[in-house]
Amino acid sequence: MAQDIAPSQPNLWPYILPTVLVLGACTLYPIATVLWMSLHDWTWGGDSVFSGLKNFRLLWLKGSFVIALLNTVTFAVSAVLVELVLGMILALAANRVTTGAGIFRVLMILPLMVSGIAVSLVWKVLLDPTFGVINAALGAVGLPEPNWLGSTTAAMPSLVMVETWWQTGFVFIILAAALKSLPEEPFEAARLEGANGWQMFRYLTLPMLRPVIVTVVVFRLIDTLKVFDLVFGLTGGGPLRATEAVQTLTYQTAFKFSNFGEAAAIVVIFSALIFAICAAYGALDRRTGGAE
Repeated sequence: MAQDIAPSQPNLWPYILPTVLVLGACTLYPIATVLWMSLHDWTWGGDSVFSGLKNFRLLWLKGSFVIALLNTVTFAVSAVLVELVLGMILALAANRVTTGAGIFRVLMILPLMVSGIAVSLVWKVLLDPTFGVINAALGAVGLPEPNWLGSTTAAMPSLVMVETWWQTGFVFIILAAALKSLPEEPFEAARLEGANGWQMFRYLTLPMLRPVIVTVVVFRLIDTLKVFDLVFGLTGGGPLRATEAVQTLTYQTAFKFSNFGEAAAIVVIFSALIFAICAAYGALDRRTGGAE
């Protein structure tokens, strides 16, 4: 009696390996180049001189990097928290609405289709203290007309406001899709037990949405930490460095002052911060998966 012979698995490595090598080279070469630049004094078109950790020491001594880093973290945390709260409220509202829900979702997604520079241009006009529509409306009802982008106290909240208008749709669409996928049985059982809306949200909706919320927060946090276009287009980092971000500082250090070694050191430190966030997310994801 002939024995059944299991079909052999095809060897896919000859097809996968070239792609892996190309992607690896395209990833590792820029990283190695930036690391090399950060350890040298180098200007565009000039000779490079090995300087060790000099560029990293200068960043802390000058203080401009510390200010830019604090501004960036403040902007990112504030924007993500506001977007998460608004996105959750809007997603819960859209989940209850039947008439016009599709149009509402489209309207929420529309700002995501606009580039950052275009958003900056539109809001720079809207927030202009002289002929901006917003100050004109405030003045018409007798309210103060702040200098949104020219005040050290109002510039950062203004950036957070614009970022919230621009990116809340991303948080909304992810949470709205997650709410649609939740099972209905636990909620029906909770209603039979007399639970109100807040109790069901706190003890059912939030725990079931926790993996999605963590993912959204991590993605938005990484994205907002990399902010450049809004700062560059709206404030340029001013006034008095009140909105200077790490990316705009890197741009000015490299292309305005031609100090590519110091700019590369900024990239190395900031990339390490992004990597730490990704590593923390990966560890949390594995821990959550193991607990489940």
